[in-house]
Amino acid sequence: MRQILYVSSKAPGCEVSVGNILMASRRHNDVAGVTGLLFTDGMRFLQVLEGERAAVSTTFQRIQADPRHHAVVILSDREIDKRQFGKWAMAYKLSTDSDETLNSKLRKLLEEAPEHIRQTFLGLVAARRAVR
Repeated sequence: MRQILYVSSKAPGCEVSVGNILMASRRHNDVAGVTGLLFTDGMRFLQVLEGERAAVSTTFQRIQADPRHHAVVILSDREIDKRQFGKWAMAYKLSTDSDETLNSKLRKLLEEAPEHIRQTFLGLVAARRAVR
């Protein structure tokens, strides 16, 4: 199995609908047998994809070709023995969520993740909070 962790930015002038992204991602990834975690703050996307090598490759190629993504950077690309994200999930901050609520959601979703992935997700959230 293959696991890719990447980060990208929202393309300039592109409107991002979190609901639409979630619906499309779930539909495509379910058919492909790809699982993982996607975090977006509306400006950045941080995602880990995992599954059979060909399915992850195809999914990642589709993401790279998506005009909503800009500056796609692979942070980790490795072989894994078993899935670390058994179901598809997307984490984002609702207007009613406090920073602590978002951190709590992410920590729960990242319980089975390796330390480098957990720290990457939590670090992006902390960095975004510091910028505000």
